[in-house]
Amino acid sequence: MTQMLQHTVIPERPMFYPEYPPQEPERGVVTLEEDRDPVDRVEEALSCLAPYDPSGRFTSTDGKNPFLYWKIRDFAYAYRSGITTPSAVAELVIAGVEEWNNKKPPMPMLIFFKADDLRKQADASTKRFEKGSPISVLDGIFFAVKDDIDCLPYPSKSATTFFDEIRPVEKDAVAVSRLRKCGVIFIGKANMHELGLGVTGNNPNYGTVRNPHSVDRYTGGSSSGPAALVSSGLCSGAIGTDGGGSVRIPSSLCGIVGLKTTFGRTDMTGVVCDAGTVEVASPLTSSVEDSVLLYSALAGSRPMDKLTLRPLLHLFPFSSVQSPLCVPNLVSSENSKILQSVKVGKYTEWFHDVPDNEVSNTCEDALNLLCNTFGCQIEEIILPELEEMRTAHLVSIGSEAFSDMNAHYQAGRRTEMTLDTRASLALFKSFTSADYVAAQCLRRRIMYYHMEAFKKVDVIATPTTGMTAPKIPPSALKGESDYVVSAKVMQFIFAGNLLGLPAISVPVGHDKQGLPIGLQLIGRPWGEASLLRVASAVEELCLKRRNRPSTFYDILKT
Repeated sequence: MTQMLQHTVIPERPMFYPEYPPQEPERGVVTLEEDRDPVDRVEEALSCLAPYDPSGRFTSTDGKNPFLYWKIRDFAYAYRSGITTPSAVAELVIAGVEEWNNKKPPMPMLIFFKADDLRKQADASTKRFEKGSPISVLDGIFFAVKDDIDCLPYPSKSATTFFDEIRPVEKDAVAVSRLRKCGVIFIGKANMHELGLGVTGNNPNYGTVRNPHSVDRYTGGSSSGPAALVSSGLCSGAIGTDGGGSVRIPSSLCGIVGLKTTFGRTDMTGVVCDAGTVEVASPLTSSVEDSVLLYSALAGSRPMDKLTLRPLLHLFPFSSVQSPLCVPNLVSSENSKILQSVKVGKYTEWFHDVPDNEVSNTCEDALNLLCNTFGCQIEEIILPELEEMRTAHLVSIGSEAFSDMNAHYQAGRRTEMTLDTRASLALFKSFTSADYVAAQCLRRRIMYYHMEAFKKVDVIATPTTGMTAPKIPPSALKGESDYVVSAKVMQFIFAGNLLGLPAISVPVGHDKQGLPIGLQLIGRPWGEASLLRVASAVEELCLKRRNRPSTFYDILKT
């Protein structure tokens, strides 16, 4: 670490104090009260979406029409109009999960799955619809939960073979509880990279999840199972965790939408790794519209965070000025004018520093289409010390992960972990307290650079990943550590985690091999509403560029 930082001058006190950019009151947003019931928040968010029109949704897809995922409102309409029931859909989900689980070699998207529990939840939802009293638009909607988030009646193993023995699950995580209050049906615990310490999704403990667009490719990780489940159509959304791109990376590689919220925006109670400074629980969905609904239900910091964020002011100065929870009003008459005024920051040299120009060119085409359609401006920016940011993130997340695992590591559990995880923890163990302090000094300074950029622009755009989904070598099914691939996949994700900034990955096209490409938008602290507005516009413009995955389950057959 010392060698890595030898060319970096860390200032003595007073250090750079990141100045939060002056912000005018946001236009065209609806404020949701954090303390209100999630059902009420979802209802308010629903009013911000364009009126639902089923006429163009329930028609056969042909060559003239782009492939469209079923959205949450499609299911709600189908249930309310008697086209189908949650119980009928549950049988299709069960058949799809079992078909995928029985493939050779094993490639389960779910680690824990109980068909009887799924049928029980679906039956309760079906009865609510029969009585004409669904809880919310999310009632009867199928979701998955990453295996590091508590969800009864399942254990939380973080895709290890042992973690449930040292950490029993006593109740739902807050994120799960909020969705359950809305009537969501949970299909099980989704597969992941062991302990979240990897970005490919490789897991020899349970089998490596395959990418629905090409089953010989990785999904990306660590939220591999959640991304594959949403991409394949088996569920409308999933809850993942993002400490190093773990929601955005698999979302990009699987062709779906992944939102990483501002640090402190969501309640981490009931998440295996809930005490660090880089990780958040966030949604993966098939559309930006569904992200708006899911975000409105999930968001809301825990009361203790409003106190514990204060000591982190030296890391996250924005934590003292938390903005209200807002969603964009996409039916506002001002929506087009607001988009016209958006300034998109682009660091061209970094943007195109990728192994395959097809990735950056596709993302650039999407940006140009956005600007030509709405009149947005692309502003050239420079973000210094990107390599130092990568190093500071590695030391921060590595030190915090090892601190969480040290007691179990020393107690002999190390031998029960995969070789990949052991290699990562061995590296993290080598970091000293001085390294961690140096990383936080860098974090503070890099925050300053980004806040300076946000004085000029509203969002920063990059490719989400530096490459499309990498191939799975046959030998890797027993485990793999490929830091070259990891570096390419993680190239653009660090600001979201090290600096706590919100970010979203939106699918904008495919490469020549048919593999998805995602565009990442990074926002100001607490600026999720602005991100979702721009992401919605990008998604709509690029809709015809989305291809149906080669493995897809139509669970809303009519």
